[in-house]
This record gives sequence, C-alpha cells and structure tokens, in this order.
Amino acid sequence: MTNESQPATATSTAQAIQGIIGVVFGVGMLWFLIGGGVENKVAKDAEAQYSIAARSGTAIDRCVHAGFVAAAYLQAKDETSYQKWKSRESSDCSIAGVPR
Repeated sequence: MTNESQPATATSTAQAIQGIIGVVFGVGMLWFLIGGGVENKVAKDAEAQYSIAARSGTAIDRCVHAGFVAAAYLQAKDETSYQKWKSRESSDCSIAGVPR
C-alpha cells in the first residue's frame, strides 16, 4: 500500500466525527427547545424577578410578579409549581388589597 490512501482515510474519519458531533448537537438543541428547556428557564428567571420585587418593591409588585411566575410555570406545563405560585399570588394580592 502507498501513503496515498492515508489522506483520504483521515478526511473521511474527520467528516464522520463532524457528522456525529453535528447530530449530538442537533439532538441536544431539539431537546432543549421542545423538551421544556426554554420554558423552565423562563420560569426560573421569573422567580428571580419575583425575589427582586419582593425585596425592593411594594405589595402590588409582589402580587403582579407572583402572577408572572405562575404564568411562566403554566407555559412550562409544570402543574405543581403553577399551583404553588397561584397560591402565592393569591396571598400576595390579598395582602396588597387586590382581590383574586
């Protein structure tokens, strides 16, 4: 055998590795986008915003932001967290004098 077949083999191996990496990356992105990754991140961000509002805002701010968090968990289809935040929204809104 001559060395002429080695560059072709190296090229096809590199292409196979790139293909595998592409498939793994594609599956990961698909899981993140379809599997709830984005919605769960949005819900966690909404919780962080609620915490800021609870520390620095008014009772009405807490009421409004608790509703945002509940809506984010509804979008993420996380019923347990949704119910928890609806309860907190009701409590915070009652304290703020806003009936729910």
